[in-house]
Amino acid sequence: MSLQFKLQLVIVAEDGSASTEDLVVLDKEHERLEQLGLTLAEGKQLLREVQRRVLERQVMAFLATQVTCPGCGRKRGTKDHKTLGLRTLFGNVTLESPRLRRCCRQPGEAASLSPLASLLSERNTPELQYLESRWASLVSYGLTVRALRDFLPVDEHVNITTVRRHTLGVARRCEAALGPEQLMFIDGCQAEWERLPRPDLPLTVGLDGGYVHASRQRSRRDGWFEVIAGKSMPAEGAAKCFGFVQGYDPKPKRRLFEVLTSQGMQMNQQVTFLTDGGEDVRGLPLYLNPQAEHLLDWFHVTMRLTVMHQMAKGLRSREQPDIAIDLAEELQRLKWFLWHGNVFRALQVVDDLEVDLDTDGAGPEQRKLLKAVREFGGYLRANAGSIPNYGERYRNGETISSAFVESTVNQVVSKRMVKKQQMRWTPEGAHLLLQTRTRTLNGDLAETFRSWYPAFTLDDQDLVEHLPAAA
Repeated sequence: MSLQFKLQLVIVAEDGSASTEDLVVLDKEHERLEQLGLTLAEGKQLLREVQRRVLERQVMAFLATQVTCPGCGRKRGTKDHKTLGLRTLFGNVTLESPRLRRCCRQPGEAASLSPLASLLSERNTPELQYLESRWASLVSYGLTVRALRDFLPVDEHVNITTVRRHTLGVARRCEAALGPEQLMFIDGCQAEWERLPRPDLPLTVGLDGGYVHASRQRSRRDGWFEVIAGKSMPAEGAAKCFGFVQGYDPKPKRRLFEVLTSQGMQMNQQVTFLTDGGEDVRGLPLYLNPQAEHLLDWFHVTMRLTVMHQMAKGLRSREQPDIAIDLAEELQRLKWFLWHGNVFRALQVVDDLEVDLDTDGAGPEQRKLLKAVREFGGYLRANAGSIPNYGERYRNGETISSAFVESTVNQVVSKRMVKKQQMRWTPEGAHLLLQTRTRTLNGDLAETFRSWYPAFTLDDQDLVEHLPAAA
């Protein structure tokens, strides 16, 4: 025994007249739990049919407004009929697209026009592009295709290549809207800055790098390329992350400046940049804000010191049995000087360590430590102007470490591109995906679509704390 359900669509015209169309007829059993309600296949069928009927009626109403010539008011003749396809969340729809003759032609205009082709400037609805970009930025392209196919009546032929092309197309559109790169973004003068409203508390920005597999690998050395990720944290409000491929992105300073501006940065507001001191990020914070300060991250300083301390423990020498103890004491002095921002004395200790280690008959472990000490000395000299009094800042409750950026690199880069993801990337593909991923994590992707499509209604959810496990 079964029940029959006939689902109908009622269309109400502007004059109040109504017409009814049959959508689907369902024969439903009711004797078992699995027979109750709509199945997923029935739900997809219903959504697909409703979408087709609604779109056809909307297109008919639109074309009815295009028949009359706006210049002379006469009815336009029809030259021929074609069809256009539109990809939607609820399946592909093929629509009739008549070509109309122009009766009031201007010089250079074609003899005919297709109003529907002008309306459908893109063959994919914004909501479909949004969901493809959002999920592809969180999980792999393959999982995105599976999720869309499982829950929505999308085109059965949707594939990884299609989703990837649409996702990167959204990113390219974002890149095209980014302003030009500049060496200096400081605007105005001191008198103008003093007239600005009282700024918020300082912004703290951390920058660090990660590595992803390269798609083209000629040797072990070029099997990876670097991605820079960062996070900007205001004293109040939500933090924002950003990322780009080092050496590929032509607008890194502009990208960082736009993130800070979106958080309300003013020219009279203090901004603290914390980096690992590498050459790739050292110049990025320069000339973004007159009140900005660039500090060497204490976490990376202590990490290098810890490595040298472990190497010193492994030294053994018959002529100098206490060499390991002496070196440990010198390294501890070096750390103490750096903690208090005394770069001059710290470099003196580095020079003393080089003299003590550069001896005749030094073993391989000692030469390895000597190399590390020399590299650390060059590291300190390159970043001497960015080493503050860490102890004083720590006692005042100010940030001295960019450890929070380590989790940002993991969230922005590693989870999507490295961990458990057996895939390789081109610099372009990785860079473009980073743009949609950071917008999704920041909750800005829907706002970006609204800037392109004012009637776009979807909203981003809080994805920063509730990311899928596969993200």
